[in-house]
Amino acid sequence: MILTLRTDKPEAEIGLFDGRKRIQYQQWQAHRELAETIHDRIHGMLTQVGKDWPDLTGIVVFKGPGSFTGLRIGITVANALSYSYKLPIVGTMDVNWLQDGLTMLQNGKDDHLVTPEYGAEANITLPKK
Repeated sequence: MILTLRTDKPEAEIGLFDGRKRIQYQQWQAHRELAETIHDRIHGMLTQVGKDWPDLTGIVVFKGPGSFTGLRIGITVANALSYSYKLPIVGTMDVNWLQDGLTMLQNGKDDHLVTPEYGAEANITLPKK
């Protein structure tokens, strides 16, 4: 069971796939409640199909570009699950992110750790006094 995550915009997306076959897919207006809702949404989806966290076999996560906070939350959740359950993980971009990621996992790719691609250099400001 492959978990897919996309959290780069106010509407978050999660899915469960068996190979390339879509088992469940959900979109919701997470906006500022993404950190509060993402774990419950994933667990609820797993429960609906009679599965649990240890049944996951891989993770595909959209790594950007997009919202700084949204990407950070989604990628952190994906990396934490990958590390905790020793799952392969791939981060992908562009329009075909989902199919590309599923293909990469099926071909044995594992990024081990996904880092976000924000689409621009960081704008670091000096602290205000």
